[in-house]
Amino acid sequence: MRKICLCVLLLAAFRTGHSQDSIWLARTTGQLPFMEYGIGDDRLGGAKMGFLDSNVLVRVVDSNGTDYKIRLSSQHYAYIAKSSVVRQAKISGRLPAHNPHLSGSIRVFGDTASDYVLVSLDDRLPYRGTQLLDPSRVAVDIFGVTSNTNWITQLRSAKEIKNTWYEQVEDDVLRVYIQLKHTQHWGYALSYDSSGRRLVIRIRRQPAVLDIRKLRIAVDAGHGGDNSGASGVTSKILEKNYTLLIAEQLRRTLKLAGVTNLFMTRTKDTSLSMPERIEMLKQYDPHLLVSIHLNSAGQDTVRGTSTYYRYIGFRPLSEAVMTRMLSLGLKEFGNVGNFNFSLSGPTDYPNVLVEVAFLSNPEDEKKNT
Repeated sequence: MRKICLCVLLLAAFRTGHSQDSIWLARTTGQLPFMEYGIGDDRLGGAKMGFLDSNVLVRVVDSNGTDYKIRLSSQHYAYIAKSSVVRQAKISGRLPAHNPHLSGSIRVFGDTASDYVLVSLDDRLPYRGTQLLDPSRVAVDIFGVTSNTNWITQLRSAKEIKNTWYEQVEDDVLRVYIQLKHTQHWGYALSYDSSGRRLVIRIRRQPAVLDIRKLRIAVDAGHGGDNSGASGVTSKILEKNYTLLIAEQLRRTLKLAGVTNLFMTRTKDTSLSMPERIEMLKQYDPHLLVSIHLNSAGQDTVRGTSTYYRYIGFRPLSEAVMTRMLSLGLKEFGNVGNFNFSLSGPTDYPNVLVEVAFLSNPEDEKKNT
């Protein structure tokens, strides 16, 4: 009889994906911790669910290689790098089916630069943001939360936010909707305030004057230093050198067009990690980012120009850049969405990655020399 009971317990633990003595409370740490949907991987990493702030409470329920499996809610799990969390306390006994965290009041307001939604919570809990279209909205899922929100205060100082409301989409997932006044998404950011009891959703306003001369523009020359990127099929030119040349030409063109507020992630052959670039860009807080690259393929017949975006609200920028690239006589390779590139990850500002042409194609390569 005891053997049968033991088998039943082991089978139950196997079905839930973890043993009952392997559940830990943990907090996020380090630079740019992010969650992934699963354990799949490619050259750009696994499919990312989103970035998290530091010191966010997560529940570790399993281990897989360099990642932990974390439980976000009763129906949602994610994976996070072990280096991005610090385990704190083991949970004894069975993990409750429903987390007891409650939300409080919601406040909507603006300052001189941005609009904000503050969601009161009892801890720093994991979240996920999504851009929605027609009408333009930002939806933020806060995991492990049941609503105890009895009012939403919306002040007229908010200029871009048209309306805010919430929905309890699951017993322990609270979704906050933020409807925007303009069609174009200009970016948003998620973080906790210093108290750790309010999730701050910052909404970027549409610029008052839609004139390129009035915008803050960032240009990123891909690769650099010890990261040479692709190389030419005949001349052996290096991608890192030509992205810098193209970025410099773009800088001069923008200057001639009257753009005075311009930021370059690099102006020489230097090594920069992706977290370093992202931190630089967050400090500059651009209205838009263009990241320049050159493509390569295993067959020299593949050619063309392409643009890349991750979030649907930023696709218009990638489409506009694609139109201009095709006007140069380049063949169309495609406009690619859900692109899992590090510089496409921030939601703070519209961004586009441009693969100018294929260095692995002799005809395309000549266009870059």
